[in-house]
Amino acid sequence: MKLLLTLFLWVGFAGTPDLASIRKMYSDVAKSETNAKEFVAKLAGVSSNDDKILVAYKAASILLESKFEKKLSQKMERFKEGAKLLEATIKSDPSNIEMRMIRLSVQEDVPGITGYKKNIKEDKKFITTYYASQGAALKDYLKDFVLQSKSFSEKEKQFVK
Repeated sequence: MKLLLTLFLWVGFAGTPDLASIRKMYSDVAKSETNAKEFVAKLAGVSSNDDKILVAYKAASILLESKFEKKLSQKMERFKEGAKLLEATIKSDPSNIEMRMIRLSVQEDVPGITGYKKNIKEDKKFITTYYASQGAALKDYLKDFVLQSKSFSEKEKQFVK
């Protein structure tokens, strides 16, 4: 009985990735197709009932995966699926700064033709406004994002230094 309970608990915890490892992977995900595929695989088991931040990363993984689809119709379908999931997740918790950062990172890298660059100014303002009130680990993570981001000017990047 103990063995069965232990196995059940291990399977339950093994299915959901930890946020720290996801954050670490996310910063390198766009560097190669291999990194992107590993990220997608790591988040494959995340469902809409899991932690909303993980769901937002899952949405980003779907958006990223769409980049590597061969057929244009599949590419567009996956892109729309990821964008819809990310928007729904942010709508469920609009004051979550990390989910706003995820959306900003996606929107600054998608082609303009997608029409998915509409929240950049809003998310930048949100991040700059609420950055100071975050915990140390999240502040470090946001700082790393802001300093490499194309959306923030050199002057705007001063608020994280």
